[in-house]
Amino acid sequence: MRPLVGAKTQQLISRVFTPVSPVRWRAAQTRRSCGSSPNGEKPRPSMLRHLTSKIKATGPISVAEYMREVLTNPVTGYYVRNNMLGPDGDFITSPEISQIFGELLGVWILSEWMGGGRPKQLQLVELGPGKGSLASDVLRVFSQLRSVLGEASVSLHLVEVSPVLSRLQAQNLTGNYSQEAGAEDEPIYRRGETTTGLPVSWYRCLDDVPAGFSIFLAHEFFDALPIHKFQRTEKGWREVMVDIDPETPDRLRFVVTPSPTLASSTLVQADERRDHVEVCAEGGVIIQQLARRISEDGGAALIADYGHDGTKTDTFRGFKGHQLHDVLVSPGSADLTADVDFSYLRRMAAGGVVCLGPVTQRTFLKNMGIDTRLQVLLRNCADPSTRKQLISSYDMLTNPAKMGERFHFFSLLPAPLPVAGFSELSFS
Repeated sequence: MRPLVGAKTQQLISRVFTPVSPVRWRAAQTRRSCGSSPNGEKPRPSMLRHLTSKIKATGPISVAEYMREVLTNPVTGYYVRNNMLGPDGDFITSPEISQIFGELLGVWILSEWMGGGRPKQLQLVELGPGKGSLASDVLRVFSQLRSVLGEASVSLHLVEVSPVLSRLQAQNLTGNYSQEAGAEDEPIYRRGETTTGLPVSWYRCLDDVPAGFSIFLAHEFFDALPIHKFQRTEKGWREVMVDIDPETPDRLRFVVTPSPTLASSTLVQADERRDHVEVCAEGGVIIQQLARRISEDGGAALIADYGHDGTKTDTFRGFKGHQLHDVLVSPGSADLTADVDFSYLRRMAAGGVVCLGPVTQRTFLKNMGIDTRLQVLLRNCADPSTRKQLISSYDMLTNPAKMGERFHFFSLLPAPLPVAGFSELSFS
């Protein structure tokens, strides 16, 4: 937010909260995952067969290519075939835990729109929108503060590669008011509108979203993008790859390349001090796209994810049924993820925008007024079970031992000015 950030944001909060290579490859010494798979689990044949055929034809593949195939392969990819969110899925996200999370982000978006001069057009762009829960909560705040938005034209733009999730998002956000495009190559592959008449569009990539003042949200999006893994050796940096286990042909293993790859020669910083590094080159490209759009068209980006500021090493892991899962076992049946390196994102954003954070989720939500919101909800709620659920959700979101310090917020802005959520609100 811009000047008078404290007063303006407090006004918004009060209004919302009132009622096969011949060279010998060395087996990698890094851990394979954060946990092992259950005994007797059968691999998904189609994806495993696809990967082993690829490796037999071209040799070991990078971890980035492995993640890309496993998660987004158009036929057998995890995100393409599955609804993985919620209590019955493989993981649950903050918007599914409590509506307060999305409401506070809605206030943040409006404060940045006001700080940007209240442009007549406001595009809300969400990358990887899950079930649509976060967008739904944000739009509810917009409806409550319609008088603040005035005559501004508001539209929702969702970047989603999963057909399964896009249909679920359409149902949650538009009901029966959406239609798929007639041709597969159209940039907008689905259109619809909410019950209040707000237009919603779906895209497969960020480049297809039209130019204009935009607020970008990326909640648990960057952690699922493909990463390259690198290991420091006596001969210098080498890339960690995925290969077929020679002793068990239907299993995969990590190996370290005997010589440098293009990725290991270009993606590792010269002054890197860690012995093992994960680099998300695709995430760097997206950050550059966001920075360019914000610099040229105005707006802001808010990234919320678990990660670190250039300190961690081996974070690649899998999740299945809310449990840690071996990343190389039964590919395509579990989510794959790696902590976001915010120092890398900051470096890739370059000088076109200002980067704020990362700050912990606990800090961000408290700065945005989550304590005030909780007290209002509790005062207006007499049902004991609902009150218990509100308190439990608050604890899950803010407790340092749970999500409070595990997740972080990071922002891109066009100017070096104070922003809501990244510093404590001043109500004077």
